[in-house]
Amino acid sequence: MSFLTLTNVNKAYGATRAVIDMNLSVEKGEFVSLLGPSGCGKTTTLQMIAGFADVTAGRITLDGRNITHAKPNTRGLGIVFQSYALFPHMSVHDNVSFGLEMLRVPKSERAERVKAALALVHLEAHATRYPRELSGGQRQRVALARALVIEPPVLLLDEPLSNLDAKLREEMQFELRQIQRKVGTTTVMVTHDQTEAMSISDRVVVMEAGRVTQIDQPHRLYEHPQTRFISSFVGKANLLEGRVTAIGAWATVNLGTVSLEVEAPGAAAGDAVVLSLRPEKIRLVPQGQGCLAGTVRERFFLGSQWLYQVATAAGELVVVCPNDGAVPAEEGQGIGLDWPVQQVRLLPGARHLAHEPQRALEAVA
Repeated sequence: MSFLTLTNVNKAYGATRAVIDMNLSVEKGEFVSLLGPSGCGKTTTLQMIAGFADVTAGRITLDGRNITHAKPNTRGLGIVFQSYALFPHMSVHDNVSFGLEMLRVPKSERAERVKAALALVHLEAHATRYPRELSGGQRQRVALARALVIEPPVLLLDEPLSNLDAKLREEMQFELRQIQRKVGTTTVMVTHDQTEAMSISDRVVVMEAGRVTQIDQPHRLYEHPQTRFISSFVGKANLLEGRVTAIGAWATVNLGTVSLEVEAPGAAAGDAVVLSLRPEKIRLVPQGQGCLAGTVRERFFLGSQWLYQVATAAGELVVVCPNDGAVPAEEGQGIGLDWPVQQVRLLPGARHLAHEPQRALEAVA
């Protein structure tokens, strides 16, 4: 039986439906991320779990208990806000101890639990400092310790790393995951950062316009997106519109003046489709070889990688190649593009939503 369950959960603000028929089952000890663009309903979902937003319809259960309409302070959940919300007039020790005091935990037990929580986030030496004396990463750790010290059944994280600089954010991603694994607390995190979601989650819930579009393990979500939106939102993707013209060992897809062969289980001749091809799956090969001919229009040096914009008869493709010491292709150079047939994903051809990226370059940006 799932530990945290959302069943047909809906949230409406007047005529606006912020969350639509949300169904999610989270196992005990699991780390699940809600991922999506601004306005997709992920934060509203977290607020309904926390009890800060009323549920319009549906049911939320925690360890078999119906908490759909329970008050926030009776749910016992740990929450880390985007702003950390630390008390500026309290020391690190007192900030972490505050929740235990509200629960009327005996003083001797409080001291031991606060000490253990600070050790967990490596802040034992900072117990007497105040939030203003800490770095952004240290404040984030204090907020995490304060949420964990009450030993919550579920930890809710509302974009907890968004205020950190890029390098510290990356470091804290892995530290957060290590702490969660060590403690074993069931965790639900909201983020719009795909890298953050995929690097530390057991499963990722992709949301779009209030609806769940796919729930999967990070690597499966990336390698097997089920919609055009997911293909371009989770990672980078070249999207090519075409039509299936023949079905054999492979499906033949016409892209205007060229055709490509792809795996297409369930496809039929005449189907309108979109081919999704990740930039890093494409290799540059000598002109006249490979699946498709092209000309390098622009190239960008990214340190560990080269990014190319390549003009082809099927449209402009983005190609990402490792900087392995080989001589890079020049702008204006004719080349071939090659890839394993199995790396092309066949998606439904109808456009999903107006805001989704339409071109490979937009997906990269």
